[in-house]
Amino acid sequence: MTSAMLTDLLKSLGLLGAALLLGTFLRAKIGVFQKTFIPASVIGGFLLLLIGPQVLNLTGVLGVPAEWYNYYSMIPGILIVPVVAGVPLGLRLGKGGDSEPGFMKNCFPLYFIALGVSMAQFAVGYLVHTFFQGSFDLYDQFGIELGVGYVGGHGTAGTLGNTLKEMNLPYWEISQGVSTTTATFGIVGGILIGIVLINWAARTGQTQMLSKPADIPVEFRQGYHSDPAKQNSCGRETTQSSSIDALAFHASLIFLACGAAYLCVQATKAAKIPVLSSISVWAYGMICMFIIWGIICKLKCDFLVDGAVKSHITGSFTEFAVTGAVASLPIKAVAAYIVPIIVMCVLGYVVTTGFLVFFCKKYLKGYWFEQMVGTLGMATGVFITGVLLLRICDPDLKSPALASYSLSYTVMSVTYFALLNMFITLPTTHGVMTAVIVACGITLACVIGAIASSKICFGKVENKERTKAAV
Repeated sequence: MTSAMLTDLLKSLGLLGAALLLGTFLRAKIGVFQKTFIPASVIGGFLLLLIGPQVLNLTGVLGVPAEWYNYYSMIPGILIVPVVAGVPLGLRLGKGGDSEPGFMKNCFPLYFIALGVSMAQFAVGYLVHTFFQGSFDLYDQFGIELGVGYVGGHGTAGTLGNTLKEMNLPYWEISQGVSTTTATFGIVGGILIGIVLINWAARTGQTQMLSKPADIPVEFRQGYHSDPAKQNSCGRETTQSSSIDALAFHASLIFLACGAAYLCVQATKAAKIPVLSSISVWAYGMICMFIIWGIICKLKCDFLVDGAVKSHITGSFTEFAVTGAVASLPIKAVAAYIVPIIVMCVLGYVVTTGFLVFFCKKYLKGYWFEQMVGTLGMATGVFITGVLLLRICDPDLKSPALASYSLSYTVMSVTYFALLNMFITLPTTHGVMTAVIVACGITLACVIGAIASSKICFGKVENKERTKAAV
């Protein structure tokens, strides 16, 4: 890559940043964006899509090279590597927190329920594929976009595109675009469904924290705090800037895992090792980060890593990845699949909502609704969507639901990404129906895990309560 190419890439990122800032402004000022909670990155991406060669084609008038849109289509697949690789960094389980130890047992069944609903989404997506394959010319992986867009969110669309591109499949950009579409459906529909459920729960006494839904804080709607005293910290400065900036230190660890991941891919492909040579670079990134984090903890240097700082670094990558993915959305190709996409999304709403309401109510003990609605936000959007819905039914976050939801999400996300590569490759190697069967099998295993963990954690307590009641 020459200096001119790097300069051109930097210029294209300047336009991407401008679109992201404009999206932030529009989110803060336009009511419909606030009510639907569409992220600034999605708004900015659609603005770039609108002026791009696929819609108004104003690139020539505005002096924007059309080549930049090729960069934007590749950016998500590249940036998702450090995003996924960073997941294990700073992972701490069972430390800290003020929640009741007994209540935290809900983390176990909630983990299985959250993982089960993500697997059910894969099954639904691929079942839609089998239903429409005679009417539409569907590519092998069509259908996985439901689980990728709903549970994974906009950022994970880049993961799918990256993997399909590594497999030398020509439709990688289309699949990435379909994932971006389902993610948009998911985040908007998930919030609306969540608010409806909160109203129902408040009227019927299913939530323990309020008798009527709380107003959504204006800061959540606008996307910023105007009072500096209320603005949250980005994390701890774990290093002194006289040596190395804390952000640079965390970013270096993430990039180290990414570099090691690319070396693993190169080595396994050169040696032609079965199975290992087909694993995607982002999956190796996560494995390498587990090793790096394990070494750091073994050396008792884990005080140098702050989860909040790491999250903001990977979150920044995600913002640009989402903006690029939306800006390069292949509209005509995606429009060709609009009917199965809509059917898939609607079925996704029904299955996700029904699954979570039924199993959370049955197998969680205490604050089941608060934990369910948080998981619903995650299962149709992103982690912060779940926090948003939880804040509506628990405005002051007095319940221990946030702690349980956060811990179960952390472990579930690691498992989800570990399984994702398998579901991407299965349709090509063993057929779509095999992917459906495997997804249903894992979903069933998760249901069994939820039932078993709930009985192990709460069964004895229930038996004692029944004995006392009988006496």
